[in-house]
Amino acid sequence: MSMRQLAPVLGALLFAGCALQPPAATQADAACVCPACPVCPAVAPPPPPAKPLQAARWEELKGWRDDDFAEAHGALLESCRVLVRQPAWRAACEEAQSLPARDAALRAFFESRFRPWRVVNPDGSREGLVTGYYEPLLKGSREPGKPFGHALYGVPDDLLVVDLGELYPELKNFRLRGRLDGRRIVPYWSRAELTPQSPALAGKALYWVADPVELFFLQVQGSGRVELPDGRRVRVGYAEQNGHPYRSIGRWLVERGELKLEQASMQGIQAWARANPQRLHELLNANPSFVFFRELPDNGGGPPGALGVPLTPGRSIAVDPRAVPLGAPVFLATTLPLSEQPLTRLVMAQDTGGAIKGAVRADFFWGFGNEAGAQAGRMRQRGEMWVLLPSALVPNNFSK
Repeated sequence: MSMRQLAPVLGALLFAGCALQPPAATQADAACVCPACPVCPAVAPPPPPAKPLQAARWEELKGWRDDDFAEAHGALLESCRVLVRQPAWRAACEEAQSLPARDAALRAFFESRFRPWRVVNPDGSREGLVTGYYEPLLKGSREPGKPFGHALYGVPDDLLVVDLGELYPELKNFRLRGRLDGRRIVPYWSRAELTPQSPALAGKALYWVADPVELFFLQVQGSGRVELPDGRRVRVGYAEQNGHPYRSIGRWLVERGELKLEQASMQGIQAWARANPQRLHELLNANPSFVFFRELPDNGGGPPGALGVPLTPGRSIAVDPRAVPLGAPVFLATTLPLSEQPLTRLVMAQDTGGAIKGAVRADFFWGFGNEAGAQAGRMRQRGEMWVLLPSALVPNNFSK
C-alpha cells in the first residue's frame, strides 16, 4: 500500500476525534473532544501549556563553573558530525573542531557562541525524572540449546512502519507501526502475542541467550553485547519496535504490592523475577512493547544512539526530541543514584527511548558492563535541564 493510498486512512484516524461524547442528559452535560467543533457548547479555553524552552542566563546553570568540560569535548564532536549539516550549527561546530580540550577554552566557547534555554514542563514546572541506562553483556549463542533457550529477534517481514511526518509535517518524529490484515492496517502483535511459535518470528532469531530477564532489560536498554561460547563478543542494537507503548514492569510490581517503590530498581525487579519464576511471563507481558535488533559492527567505542553517533559514557543522554533538539548540548543538574551528591555536567542529547517522554526527562548513559549497570539500575533522580543553542537560533516555539 502506497503512502498516497494511506493518506486518507491516516487522516481519518488523526482527525476523527472532533466529535461529541455519547449523548448526555442535557446539552450542558455534553463533553466535546474537539473544542473547535461548531456544535460544541461555549467553554473557556484551557490555559496554554508553558513553552518547552525558556531563555535563561549562564549564572542560572547549577554547577556550570565546576564541570570538567574537557571530558565532554569528544561527545560534542560526535554531535557535530551530524549538526554541522544544519546552517545554524555550522559555524559553532567548525570552531569546535579546532578547540583544545581544555576547560577554560571550552567554557569560553560555549558562553560566546551559545545561549542557554531552560527546559520547562507543560505545567510550568522545572524539575523532571532522570533515569540511567547502560550497555549490558549477555551470555549467548548463534544456535539454540542449553542453556541458551531465549531468542533475540531481528525485524519481522510483516512489520509495517509509516513515517507520519512524510504525510503531515506537524507530526514529525511520529511513526505508525502495524501489519496488514487483508486490506486493513491493524496494530502489530504485542509482547504477549509474540511467542516463539509466532509465524512472524520464524527464522528471525539472531542469537539465543540464557537469561530471559536479562534479555528483557536488553530491550529496555536498546543495545548490548553478546558473549559467544568461544569468547568472542558481538554488538547488537535497536532496529525497530512493535508500536505498543512502553509500560514499566517496576510500576506494575509496585501497584500490585509486590515491591515497594524504593525496591523497584533493575536489581530489585531481577531479584523478584528469580524468586517468582512461575510468574515471569505475567511480569514481562505487563509491558506490551517489544524491541527487534540488528547486529552492529564493534567500533571500539560506545553503541550508536538515535542520532547515529557513538554514545559517550557519562556524557550522553536520551531525551524526548519533541522538546529537546536531538544532538544539542544539554547542561544537566541532578544527583548521583540513591544520593544527594550533585551530578552536574554538560552532556549531549544523542539518543531517544520509548520510556523517555516529556520535556524535563532524561536517561543518563553510564557505559558498558556490570558497574555501569549497577549505577543505571538504581538511578531515579529529580533533575533540571538547560539546552545550549547557537546564539542566532531562536525557534518560534521557544520563549524568548
